[in-house]
Amino acid sequence: MSAAGDRLQATARHAALALPGVSHGRPFTPGLDVYKVVGKVFLIVTDDPDEQVITVKCEPEHARAQERGYRTITPGRYLDKRHWISLGPGPGITKRLITDAVEHSYDLVIEGLPRRDHPGAR
Repeated sequence: MSAAGDRLQATARHAALALPGVSHGRPFTPGLDVYKVVGKVFLIVTDDPDEQVITVKCEPEHARAQERGYRTITPGRYLDKRHWISLGPGPGITKRLITDAVEHSYDLVIEGLPRRDHPGAR
């Protein structure tokens, strides 16, 4: 079953907040809910009811494959289009796909950090 826009956004938010060290706020505009780990953005949830999308970090090759496989996955809005994708509601956009995309984005950000900065590192 594909996720409608409000479920897509709620699923992404829930997945992000379940990860260690996550903070969120609206640093850019009231319509963009931004999720960070150690100060680095890994998820943006657009609150516009006419454009219910989430934007996540993604490896370029994987991003292009996702875009080819799903009509409502497009190059990332607001960010580097090679390294970010936006997911909108539509056929094949499931809770599992959303959760995987959020977790993958988080993992990419963590991998780019020095080990001492990883959430929970001492």
